[in-house]
Amino acid sequence: MDWIFWLVLVIVLAIIEIATVNLLTIWFVISGIVAMILSFFIDDVTIVSTTFAVLGIILLFTTRPILKRILPTQRARTNIDRVIGMNGLVTEEIKKNQVGEVKVDGKRWSAISNKKIAVGETVVVDAIDGVKLVVRKEGE
Repeated sequence: MDWIFWLVLVIVLAIIEIATVNLLTIWFVISGIVAMILSFFIDDVTIVSTTFAVLGIILLFTTRPILKRILPTQRARTNIDRVIGMNGLVTEEIKKNQVGEVKVDGKRWSAISNKKIAVGETVVVDAIDGVKLVVRKEGE
């Protein structure tokens, strides 16, 4: 195989890695670079292709777990996550384990609680369960 094939393969795999950022194809980018260099010296397609596959798999299984532990895996906060910890005002009574309504950050949300909370009381958002906020009375 021609070195151009390996160059194109490396570019495609690099684009896939940039798009997904899963540390999956990066190892094959590295093995593709090695295969491209080998293709200058070795004409046997089987040896170059086997080197590409074996090296990529070895790198994947040996170094990916190490990097997964080292690199931060902090989940990106979405707009909905930002209401966690905010205070809200009960606009529709929340009965124990039944849906009521609260106003948080200027928006109305369905909310549940493990205690009854009356209209007009202030609550704190503890979590999000599906499309409902899990709230508790402020100060509890």
